[in-house]
This record gives sequence, C-alpha cells and structure tokens, in this order.
Amino acid sequence: MNIIIVGLNHRTAPVELRERLAVPESRLPEAVARLKGWPGVAEALILSTCNRVELYAVVKDTALGFESLREYFVKIAPTVSGEELVPYLYYFDGHDAIRHLFRVTSSLDSMVVGEPQILGQVKVAFDVALTQKTTGVVLNKVLKKAISVGKRVRSETGIAANAVSVSYAAVELAKKIFQNFAGKTVLLIGAGEMAKLAARHLMQAGMQNVMITTRNFELAVDVAKHFNGLPVPFNDFPEEMSNADIVICSTGAASYLVTAEDVQKALWTRRNRPMFLIDISVPRNIEPAVGAVDNAYLYNIDDLQGHVEKNLEQRRQEAMKAEDLVKDEVGLVTRWIKSLEVLPTILALRRKADDIQKGELERILSRLGPLTPRQRELVEELASAISNKLLHGALVALKAEADSTNGPLFTEIAQRLFDLEKEIEASQLKEAAEETRTVSPDDVH
Repeated sequence: MNIIIVGLNHRTAPVELRERLAVPESRLPEAVARLKGWPGVAEALILSTCNRVELYAVVKDTALGFESLREYFVKIAPTVSGEELVPYLYYFDGHDAIRHLFRVTSSLDSMVVGEPQILGQVKVAFDVALTQKTTGVVLNKVLKKAISVGKRVRSETGIAANAVSVSYAAVELAKKIFQNFAGKTVLLIGAGEMAKLAARHLMQAGMQNVMITTRNFELAVDVAKHFNGLPVPFNDFPEEMSNADIVICSTGAASYLVTAEDVQKALWTRRNRPMFLIDISVPRNIEPAVGAVDNAYLYNIDDLQGHVEKNLEQRRQEAMKAEDLVKDEVGLVTRWIKSLEVLPTILALRRKADDIQKGELERILSRLGPLTPRQRELVEELASAISNKLLHGALVALKAEADSTNGPLFTEIAQRLFDLEKEIEASQLKEAAEETRTVSPDDVH
C-alpha cells in the first residue's frame, strides 16, 4: 500500500481556479466519502482551504491512484476540464507525500510561513474523514503524527514568533513603548483596511478604547460601531489627539494632516505621557519632524516594512530548524509504513510456525507417555529452539529488506514458500476493523 497526494495550491494555481475546486466544509463529508469509493482508493482524506485543495489516498497501484485522483478533481468541478487542470496539479507518493503533509501541517508550505490556521484545518479534515470512516491504518497513523509534528514545530521553534504583517508589526512596536494596553486609547485617522486591522490587533492585545475620524463623518460613525468606539468629527481630531496613546494614520490625503506642532500641543495636554504614531499613508500624512519631538515615537510604512522583513528573516531561520524536525519524523513514519508491507508476512509466518510447533508437540507428547514437568519443559524448549532457528534467517532477511526496493519481492517469495496469503488477508481485515473502532475524532485534538 502507498500513500499518494494530488493537489494544487497558491503556488501552482491562480485563485480563480482554486475557488472553483474548493470543497466547502458543509460538503466535505459527502466529498470524502465519495472519494473513498473511487477506483483504487483504499483510504481517503480531503484538505480544502483558501490556499490549497489536496486529495490524500492510500492505494495499491500508485499510477492508477494518481489517475483516479486526477479524475476525481475533474468531478469536483465539472466546469474545469482535465486538460485545463493538469498543468496546475502536483503529485506526491510515499516518502515525498508524507514529507509534504508534515510541511503543510507545520505551516512550512503556507503562503505565510508560521501561520496558525493550517493546523486546525488539517484537524478538521481528519475529523471529517474519521467520522465518515474513510481512513484506515495508514492515514490514521500518518495524520495523527502530522498533527503531532505541527504542534512540535510551533512549540519547539520560533516559526510563529514575531509579526510578518505590517498591521501586526505596528502592534509589536507599540508593545515596546507601552508595557500593556489596558486603559489605553487608539485614534484612527482614516479608515483604511490596514489601519482597521492594526486596531483589531491592538484590541486583541488589550486595548479598550478606539476613536475614529474621517472626512466623511457618516463613515466614521459606521466604522466606530464595529469597534464599539467613538466617532470624532474630522476638524476636531487635533484637539482629541491628546486623549490618544496611539495614533494610526491611513488616508489618501496629499499633505500632512498631523504636524509636529499638533503633537507638541497634545503632549503638553497629556503632561508628556508618551504617544506612539503610525503613518501607514502613502504619501505620508504625519510630518516627519514629529519623530524629533520628545516622547513622540513615529513609525512610517517603511519602518514597519523593515520590521516585517527582519521578522521574516528570523522566521526563515526558524523554518530551517522546523525542516530538520520534519525530516526526522518523516523518516520514522516512512520506515513504519515500509514495515507494514512486511509485518503481516512476519506475523503470519510466526503464527504458522507456532501452530505447527504446538500440533507436533501435542502429537509427540501423547506418544512419549508420562513425563516429569522438567522433562516436558525441555521437550517444549527443544521444539521452540528448532522453530526459531529455522525461521531466523527468513525473518532477518524480511526485516532487513523491508526498507529497500527488494522488500516487496522478498515478501511475495516468503508468502508463496510458506503458503501465507489467505492467513494474511484474514488478519488484515481484522486489523482494519479494529482500527476503525478504536480511532475516534477525539483522537485528533
């Protein structure tokens, strides 16, 4: 059995195509159940986010599996032809598939490395697959390990530390001025998306008071409702600025709206309590001379972008550590999957040897007549030793070749030599049933 992936993401396909193939969470149960019934698919899972759509499957025939999953993609979106889709798809199997999944779950393959959403999205996909009973021994093991690896990467590296968006960089810099945001007030001059996002981040960090001013007072009133804030008439904001600990300016004005004189007046009213000013406007709307005013801390868009670039470089360094962690874990899981191919044969061979040994012991002991406990023990030890020594070479060879290209050949030869096929098939059916019963959606959290 082999694990395979067919998918597309933000690197390989435009959003116009991704949105046509995306599977809404409400349709995910039906979609994954359908995939499980697709030709050649033994286990199935679908991961669908705004940046990627990926089909995961366990198959016997890798080439047939790739073809089958590609056809399923076309079925997801009838308006997309196979010819149109093919250039955007990527394919992984075996070791590469496991590595890809672990990198995805660890956010190493995300548009923003270190983003936290993907781990939860993988959990949801696994939860749905478990509920629909579309996974089995292989995907259950691999998905649980992938989630574990994702958690380890976040806890053991700094991949998620430091701001990598301009809006959150503003919050990070503000924390250097104020120990905490409790009781602090932010004034938004203009209602640009970046400014509003920065305000949301500040409120999440403990900021409680928001004032909003725009040239269009009705817009200020509307935006203020979203923040439970206070709208301020545009002409009044210079006077109100003395009440603001943080000022975020984001307008389309062609001149300075906040001057050094405005800030000096506000600081005098504030008795020189510090003010943190962020100018996200292009062209700038806060006079650069404000940066020279005592207790005024001014950052413009370039300052914030420089902070983001520094943080991105730190994340890149941490991502290298995460890649090493992923590499180690991928090797362990790959070897485990390889062992699955030979393990049933080893177990079946041992069971068959034990059954033969037990039967022959009963036959010979019945003919030997009464024995002392010690004599009986010696006879049993002799039978066990002969059995173990006869099997030793075969078992060692099977284990040694499990991780090589010769593994399947050695396994097939052993099964034919010892007539193990039927016993292995019955054992695998039993194990699959037990795995389905013992793994529940709670296991992914």
